[in-house]
Amino acid sequence: MSEEEKALGWTDKAAVLLMSLGESQSTEIMKHMNPKEVQRLGVAMANLKNVSKNQVQEVVDEFSNAVSEQTGFGVGNDDYIRSVLVGALGEDKASSVIDRILLGRNSKGLEALKWMDPKQVAEIIRLEHPQIIAIVLSYLEPDHAAEVLGNLPTRAQPDIVMRIANLDGVQPRALQELDDILEKQFSGNTGAKTSSVGGVKDAANILNFMETSMEANIMEQVTETDEDLAQNIQDLMFVFDNLIDVDDRGIQTLLREVSTDSLILALKGADDGIKEKIFKNMSKRAAEMLRDDLEAKGPVRVSEVEAAQKEILSIARRLAESGDISLGGSGGEEFV
Repeated sequence: MSEEEKALGWTDKAAVLLMSLGESQSTEIMKHMNPKEVQRLGVAMANLKNVSKNQVQEVVDEFSNAVSEQTGFGVGNDDYIRSVLVGALGEDKASSVIDRILLGRNSKGLEALKWMDPKQVAEIIRLEHPQIIAIVLSYLEPDHAAEVLGNLPTRAQPDIVMRIANLDGVQPRALQELDDILEKQFSGNTGAKTSSVGGVKDAANILNFMETSMEANIMEQVTETDEDLAQNIQDLMFVFDNLIDVDDRGIQTLLREVSTDSLILALKGADDGIKEKIFKNMSKRAAEMLRDDLEAKGPVRVSEVEAAQKEILSIARRLAESGDISLGGSGGEEFV
């Protein structure tokens, strides 16, 4: 390797390999990844510069002897990345990922937080003004933000959630200033900036991923301070009991993605209505086996039940985002 050639990390190598395979093959591979993995690879692909033929060949040899030698990358990556991401995730779902990867690749501070451990993020922002914390959490993915919030002082959590709910976007310049401040505290990966952060829906999404006891405590205190705001947040939250409003086609799609072990745990803490909803959308034999497994299952911790329910809800939200199911109830259009 020459002195001009920069050593490639594992993510960079994966990006080089995908780009050497071509759009159709890369798209098929990325369909099996979650959005965070796709975004991480997209960032790496967007930032590949002056990759030499030798480096490409080394990567190809390392991962697969079947891939032939390719030329260097670095010119015209944006169209390629956009095409692959849309093919892998669909137009709607890919748009936000594309924006984060391509529109703000010079923004490092905020983007770096996405790949950090929640406890580490909490430690970095815990002494900041609650409004700054609210902006940061709004920028993170809901499940990540929920873990960060859970590691912040309990007394501060309701105030932060209310600030998130009342946040009506952030001026790009202000977001860039925040990004610069964070960048001075640590070095991070390239990423993106966006002004459309915060709002009641963001607050609801974050709370959906909180532990049930924390979620209840926060909502109780928010209700005491602003009952209307609390109701607005509650209206947008989707909890396990709401699965009863998902149409049968949606339940069947969801069940194909859920493991039997997780389903058994989740139903241990569910009411009879939810159980019957699940049973009726399974084959007779499968329903009978599930009933038997539930009866044979001994006592389980409440925390285990809540974790299983959160896992299933996470899958349901992913399917809803991809358009495979609707969480809005059974009042949708009929299919023939």
